[in-house]
Amino acid sequence: MKNLLEIPRITSLPSSAADVVDVLDSLHVDFHPIDTVNWPDEYPCCPDAAFRIAWCPDGLLLHYKVTEQYVRARYKEDDSDVWTDSCVECFIRNVDTDSYFNIECNCIGTILVGMGAVGNRCRLTQDEMALVQRWSSLGDVPFEERSDIASWEVALIVPSALFARQPLRLEAGATLCANFYKCGDELSVPHYISWAPIAAEKPNFHRPDCFGRVVLS
Repeated sequence: MKNLLEIPRITSLPSSAADVVDVLDSLHVDFHPIDTVNWPDEYPCCPDAAFRIAWCPDGLLLHYKVTEQYVRARYKEDDSDVWTDSCVECFIRNVDTDSYFNIECNCIGTILVGMGAVGNRCRLTQDEMALVQRWSSLGDVPFEERSDIASWEVALIVPSALFARQPLRLEAGATLCANFYKCGDELSVPHYISWAPIAAEKPNFHRPDCFGRVVLS
C-alpha cells in the first residue's frame, strides 16, 4: 500500500473552480505524480500527469496537470463514458468500509461519479454530479482527438454534499483510502497509470484493496 499522503487543510471552499489553482498556489500545495505503469507490456505509455488535493469540512479541492501526445474530449454531458476521453480520476473511501466513490473527469470538465462496493455499485444522478464545480484550461466545448494540444489542466470543487449517501470522513486527523488515475481508453495510444500501484492482471481501477492512504492534516 502506498505510504501516507498528507492532505493540507484550507479554511473554506472557494466560490468558483476557476479560483482553485490560485488558492492551492497561495498555500504552496505540492503536486504528486501519477506515474505508475501497472501493465507495461501491453500499455507502456506514461503521460506526464500529476495531482494535488486539499480539504476542509465542506469538501475537497482537486487540481490535475497533464501533458500527453493525444487529447480527446468527445463527451460534454455528465454521466457519459468520460474514461474513454483524456481523463483523470479520484477514487476515495473511508478506511472502515468497502464502499468508495469514483470521481472521473475528462479534459473539458465532464464528470461521472459512482459509489458502492465492488459488485454492488451505482452512479449518482446528474443532479448530484452537478454539485461538482469544474474549471478546465481547454474550456468546455467537445472535440475529437487532437495531437496539437500539449498540456491541459482541470480543477474541481467537490462539496461534501456529493457524499451525502455515504458521508466521507472530512475531519482533521482522519485517514482515508484513495487512488488517483490518468487514462484514455479510446485514444490512439491508450494508457492506464495510477498514483498507487495496482495488483491486477489487466487494467482495472476498481481495486479498493490497492488504494493508498491519505491523512487529513
